[in-house]
Amino acid sequence: MRIVEVETLRPAFQPNLCVVRLRTDDGLEALGEAYYSAEAVEVYIHASLVPLLLGSADLSPEKFAAVAHPYVGYQGGGVETRAIGAIDIALWDLMGKRASLPVAELLGGPVRDGVRVYNTCAGPGYVSTTSRQHSSNWGLETAGVYEDLHAFLHRPAELTAELRDEGITGMKVWPFDRFAEESRGNEISGSQLREGLRVIEQIRTVADASEMALMVELHGLWNRPTATRIIRALSDYDPYWVEDPIRADGIDALARLREDVSVPLAIGETAVGIRGFLPLLQSGAASFATVDAQWTGGLSQARRVAALADAFLTPIAPHDCTGPVTFAAVCHLTISQPNAVIQESVRAFLRTWYPEVVEGLPTIADGMLTISSAPGLGISLSPG
Repeated sequence: MRIVEVETLRPAFQPNLCVVRLRTDDGLEALGEAYYSAEAVEVYIHASLVPLLLGSADLSPEKFAAVAHPYVGYQGGGVETRAIGAIDIALWDLMGKRASLPVAELLGGPVRDGVRVYNTCAGPGYVSTTSRQHSSNWGLETAGVYEDLHAFLHRPAELTAELRDEGITGMKVWPFDRFAEESRGNEISGSQLREGLRVIEQIRTVADASEMALMVELHGLWNRPTATRIIRALSDYDPYWVEDPIRADGIDALARLREDVSVPLAIGETAVGIRGFLPLLQSGAASFATVDAQWTGGLSQARRVAALADAFLTPIAPHDCTGPVTFAAVCHLTISQPNAVIQESVRAFLRTWYPEVVEGLPTIADGMLTISSAPGLGISLSPG
């Protein structure tokens, strides 16, 4: 078996997405994916990685990673790392199809039949046009069905009840981001703090912590003193966690922050590999490790991160607010790792543009996620 074709696909309706399709000489197809700066990732894949793949009969993700490792660009989640991550995921998909086994079996085997999900309250157009984490990239101008971001900002109680009625028992919101943009994360006024807390208060009028795990995302936009102030104000509402209060590479500041607040902190979607996670775990800052299976360099790295976190008795709650192939991949990771506790999902993506890209996605029902027994990642490109 040899790889005879490497194809990249960029859907016009989702400019940040780059899907990779591998084909072998015996007719197998496998999918990978990168998200953010798709054009640059696509160029890097064809210039630097395709020559390593075409004609190759050495299809192990680990062996590929060894030869693809760049001299520069490996310390962060930039183009090189995300391009390698896309190919790595595709090679895991291919390995599963060769073995006629789901990827979860290759990762050690499922340790649970299903896992609880939480809903990240984005809308279908969220972060779809640029790689900026900014309100101008929230996609609210195209708001339509499942516009959960507009809903949490303007009718959070109604949204909470709607999710609860679906059986979803966790939700994530980010009501403070616009204020960080105004001050560059340096301060928040009393009125701004109260405005952000209004969202949280209304959620809690509908569902307490026993009914709805509430995650509050800060996107690493704040300095330490202001993040401390926000988190202390949030503590009265019993959040499940506060996510990325400051940058994930600010290890000393995160350690100090951890000492100053009582709320659990979730950190790691932008951390890369075991070397990126090791200081986070050593510092004790991360209550939950939110590894992204693509941005961290692929499933090969993500499973190492999961094992490393387990050594520190830290649960993983893998990130997913990107594309459908990565979602499928991370679900296999979560189902197979003993320290995984909850899986992020975005119903606005799953019910709008994800099915336009792939079919065979993992299933979510009554707030629980399950994967199929189909080989590989269990997905294929949607017709057309």
